[in-house]
Amino acid sequence: MAGSDSQPKKATPPRPAANAPRKPLQVMHISRKTDEEIFDKESSKRDISDKSKDKRFDEKVLDEKEISPLNKAPEQKKLIRNESTDNFTGTTMDDLLRSEINTEYKNIKAFDDQNVFEQKSRTVDDFDFDEDAFLEALEENQPIGTTGEIAKGSVITVESDGIYVDIGGKAPGFMPKNECGLGVITNLKERFPKGLQVEVLVTREQNADGMVTISCRALELRKSWDKVKNLAKEGKVIRVKINGFNRGGVTCDFEGLRGFIPRSQLEDGENHQSLVSKSVNTAFLEVNPERRKLVLSEKKAAIASRFSELEIGQLIEGEILTIKPYGFFVDLKGVSGLLHHSMVTNGSMRSLREVFQPGESIKALITDLDPSRGRIGLNTALLEGPPGELITDKTKVMEEANERAIKARNSLNKEKVDPQKEKEEINLSS
Repeated sequence: MAGSDSQPKKATPPRPAANAPRKPLQVMHISRKTDEEIFDKESSKRDISDKSKDKRFDEKVLDEKEISPLNKAPEQKKLIRNESTDNFTGTTMDDLLRSEINTEYKNIKAFDDQNVFEQKSRTVDDFDFDEDAFLEALEENQPIGTTGEIAKGSVITVESDGIYVDIGGKAPGFMPKNECGLGVITNLKERFPKGLQVEVLVTREQNADGMVTISCRALELRKSWDKVKNLAKEGKVIRVKINGFNRGGVTCDFEGLRGFIPRSQLEDGENHQSLVSKSVNTAFLEVNPERRKLVLSEKKAAIASRFSELEIGQLIEGEILTIKPYGFFVDLKGVSGLLHHSMVTNGSMRSLREVFQPGESIKALITDLDPSRGRIGLNTALLEGPPGELITDKTKVMEEANERAIKARNSLNKEKVDPQKEKEEINLSS
């Protein structure tokens, strides 16, 4: 059509002439023989390496199987090697690894069983046990000196800082200079010559070198506390020298112990500083070795001195101080005694005031004494003839109190002796 672009025509190759000669076909030849030889060589190398690895592994497994802690016979080893080589051809790597683990487990179990059997088959005689040698070794290595133990020994040498004492241990005991005794020791060599036998207290046990720390001072203080406890129990009065004072009281020394007397327990507490360098009689208020507390009393000493003048069965005269629901308190010249309502009369009374009045002077028998607690028990019922005589005729009872006290004292002594006779008779009969 007019006005439209015509598409270009493709060029057509020229046609060969009909009589032109044809070129021969080129064929690509592939040499199969060469490829097969290369593949065979590579596979053979791989087989050789695999066989060598398997052979090495086989030898290793066989060698480990041959090792046995049970020492098997040569015939058994040979049989095991033959069986393993026969069966090895058809096994895989997993089978070999599994068999190796099982073999090691069996060998270990067999080794443990053998050890257990050998241990059970042992006896005490296999160890050559000697009891005497064992006890001797224990005694040689036993530590000497425990804390708080009293030991005896002899002085070996004296140094500037202390003393060495042989107390029978691996090493001598050491006593520091300030532990050599109570007070100040100026010359240790004179106080502790070589060879002197001493008694000490162990204050610290053995150190790494086998040495213990000992003290003469601690032992003396222990003995002092024991002595003080016994004196306090017996209600004894001691005489001490005042060596100091403070706002609360005065201080003193007794048997190497520091004592304290409160101002309230002094006869002259207002001028307590004037008592320094003076000696006073005191009694024990508190004795506590654990807290190192020793408290004394001058007033209690006066009471204790009065107690020393009294005894059970003694007729005493005193004055009624106060009346309580449970009895009368009687002043006995510095100490007070208790006349309990059950000890006033053998008769029946409606009121305590029916018998005695405050400020009245009476006579009574001492039936109980407790110096440690400061108690004095009195009795007027023992002075009666018929029961209730004190209510009906008190004057007669008080006038004849001295004669009646002798009879009452004999009855009190009889009550003390009769229980002893009864015990003796029981012992003789048995």
